[in-house]
Amino acid sequence: MAHPTRRTILTTGAAALAAPALLLSGRRAAAAGQVTVLNWAGYGTDEAWAIEAFREATGFEVVHDYFSSEAEMLTKLRTNPGAYDLVAMNSARFPEAIADGLLQAVDLSAVPNAAEIDPQLQKLADFGQDGTNYAVPWVWGMTAIAAREGLTPAVDSYAVFADPAYANRTAFNDDPVIAIGVGALLTGQDMNDPADFDAVAGVLKSFKPNIRLLWQSEDQWNKSFAAGEFDVGIYWSGSTVRSKRNSGLPVEFIVPKEGAIGWVDGLAMPAGAPNPEAALRFADWMVDPDFYLRWATEVGAPASANARAIAALPADDLSRKVHDPAHLATISFMAALPDERRQRFSDVWQEVKAHYAL
Repeated sequence: MAHPTRRTILTTGAAALAAPALLLSGRRAAAAGQVTVLNWAGYGTDEAWAIEAFREATGFEVVHDYFSSEAEMLTKLRTNPGAYDLVAMNSARFPEAIADGLLQAVDLSAVPNAAEIDPQLQKLADFGQDGTNYAVPWVWGMTAIAAREGLTPAVDSYAVFADPAYANRTAFNDDPVIAIGVGALLTGQDMNDPADFDAVAGVLKSFKPNIRLLWQSEDQWNKSFAAGEFDVGIYWSGSTVRSKRNSGLPVEFIVPKEGAIGWVDGLAMPAGAPNPEAALRFADWMVDPDFYLRWATEVGAPASANARAIAALPADDLSRKVHDPAHLATISFMAALPDERRQRFSDVWQEVKAHYAL
């Protein structure tokens, strides 16, 4: 996606940080003892306790600049060469950044904790080009189905959105990439490049009798679910964990037989990063199991790309149960979309929503 809204809860209280922590100009902006990070506000890398522990362990100060959209992130990389040491980026954005010369290669052998990163994530095509790697895979998550506990009949497919048993009892994400992805998976197509958009539109239109809500935020999903307005919805894995753990909602996350839609965020070094050594050491800190255990259990976090970090969570931890690494083998990961295809996704989804409104 990467949806900014999937970070809604993680960024609670961080809205005041949305203005840049640095006043950056076109000049190189970092001192030798400093690592400069570009990321969403409140998204892991700026946890005060983690930054302080990193400073004590390495001597490097960590400072941040923030973006509020992925387009803004790419603009900042283009207009501030040499300003950043590390940037958090969704895998689907890597091909564009690599093609534009915005990133430099990353040697994973210089990141000790990368040895524990799940192989499915290490080999993600969008993280590399021509055999060169540009990312430290960092965190991942899924979009699939969340359902009220104890439903009958049981839910095991996206076809539930057309099942008469759930008439007017479902909620769907108002996002064209996710919508087309679900339609493509149900019709046996590549979710990133479906060949038959008519088939995708047809299956999505068949959901009309069941759709009670087209939701756009985690808060909206939670409030409507708590009010009993629907029983089954498209939802995000990390949000399901928070909805159950923090809000006490009777919800379970289900990866259907067609598989989940997956996303991965990586940590990358911008071209001209003034402190590449510091950047790699901080990236290693971010995929360290000790950091992840505290981030996940005290704050709430997506799944770590480090398999050992996931395994370090308590056995009964809800995030560990939801983010079972076994799902990585069946996930269809969102890939980079050319502008014309992204527009086609949007146009088809608008057509489907107009059908819902009839």
